[in-house]
This record gives sequence, C-alpha cells and structure tokens, in this order.
Amino acid sequence: MSAKKSWVLLILLSCIWGSSFILMKKGMFAENGETIFSANQLGALRMLIASLIMLPLGITRLKLIKKKHVFALLIVGFCGNIFPAFLFPYAETEVSSGFAGMLNSFTPIFTLIICFSIFKTKVTKQQIIGLIIGSIGAITLSLSGNQGNENYSLIHISAIIIATFFYALNLSYIKFRLNDLNPIDIAALGFIFVFPFALGASIYFKTDKTILTNDYATQGLIYISILAVIGTSLALIIFNKIISLTSPLFASSVTYFIPIVAMIIGIVFNEKIEAIQILAMFVILAGVFIINRKKNQNDY
Repeated sequence: MSAKKSWVLLILLSCIWGSSFILMKKGMFAENGETIFSANQLGALRMLIASLIMLPLGITRLKLIKKKHVFALLIVGFCGNIFPAFLFPYAETEVSSGFAGMLNSFTPIFTLIICFSIFKTKVTKQQIIGLIIGSIGAITLSLSGNQGNENYSLIHISAIIIATFFYALNLSYIKFRLNDLNPIDIAALGFIFVFPFALGASIYFKTDKTILTNDYATQGLIYISILAVIGTSLALIIFNKIISLTSPLFASSVTYFIPIVAMIIGIVFNEKIEAIQILAMFVILAGVFIINRKKNQNDY
C-alpha cells in the first residue's frame, strides 16, 4: 500500500514542479502578451508568499539552529530559493516554459560534480559515463535554444543553468552539512533568512504599485500564489512525505519526470518545442539515470 502511495505522490510532485514553469510565464504575462509583473517582481512575490507560509514553522524551530548550521542554512535560503526564484522568471521572459523545464535537467549533473569536487565523495566509473552522456545532452540542449526561436539567447539560457547549479549546491549542503536536521526543519529554517530579503525586494521592486495599477494584476497574483503555495510550500511537504515512505533515492527520481511534464504542458499551451530539444532532453535523462543507478547501497 505504501509503495502505491509513494508512486502517486511522486507523480503528483512531478506534475506540481513540472507545471511551475508555465505558472511563472502566466504570472508575468496576460493572455494578450501584456506584461503584468516583471521577472524581479514575480521572484519577490513568490518568495514573500512562500516565506509567510513557512515563517511560523521556522520561528518555532529557531532553537534547533546551531552555529555550524548558519552558513548551510544561508545556502538553503538563497541558493535553494532566492536566486532560482529570480533567475527562472528572468529566463522565461524570452525562453519558453517547456524549454526551461528541459534545462532543469542540469541539476543532477551539477550535483554529482559538486559532491565530488567540494565534498570529496567517491565517484564510480558508471557515474563518470553517465556524466559524459548527460553533458553531451546538456550542451546540445543549450545550443539548440536559437533554433526555431530568434528570441532565445545564451544569456537567458545561462540564467537557468546557473539556477540549476544553485539547486545542486543547495542539495549538496543539505546532504552533507544539515543531515542532523529534519528536512521540514531545514526548509522552515531556511525561510527565516528568506523572509527579510523577500519583503525588502517586494518593496524595492514596487510590487504594490503594480498590484494597484495593472488591470491584470489579480490574474497574475493568482498564478504566483499557486506557484508559491503549491509549487513551493505544499511540494516541500509532499517531497518529505515521499522520503519518509521510501528513500531519498526514490524521491530523487522526480528529476526524470519534471522536464517531461514541463514539455507536455508547454506543447498544450502552444509553445514551440524543437525535435532536437526533445532528443537532447532524453539524452540528459539517460545520463542522469546512469549516474543515479546504484549497484549496491554503498554507492553514492
């Protein structure tokens, strides 16, 4: 029964995180193409709403913070939340949501590199082969950005790649520097550091003015709120539930489904996806599968 429940939750989580890319797009642009919120405003509002939801949990867990946790929690707050929240919307001002979801496949590749180079974990021959395959797919996918869409640029593509590096850094610090804390505690405490920045950014980027003056602000806020509440807060609870029912290895398999969900949703919303991009994405996923496939429990 728990196995079936785990798979249901995994598929649900994949749908939630896979749909976050189109929600960003809908939060920034109205149906007629008019801009509602800027990329910076979207990032600030998403983090503000999510941190307001998680803040009560974080405050009740302040006593758990030790001196050794502070830097790692800053990594979680900023690399795991703040930086990607601004980088992804910036990229999606030019890059389609489906393509952005595909580029998210860089995360597990960066995770392996960081774990090996910074935390000196053992890397197997199998993982090196998977890394090479994944890198070939990643480079192909990145260079395919200009095909079929003249607005794509390496700057916007690079923003997503940098965001996935931050995600990987966040995951690595959680595993190696915060392993004495509960995953929910880590997330809640991370938002303690996020809240002041998110509040300041919302004021600095004048989100209140846009809310009061833009005719489509309510529509945009609905999408951003869904992104913050479901795509950030609820998704975190589901992810931790999957880990409690199974293992981190099983939970990490969500990586395989997110780009596929994002691509399908992008196609539904009439976004143009090139055949070479689909092929490159599956090459990346093949590499990720090889990297994460364990021969025994002692493998990383």
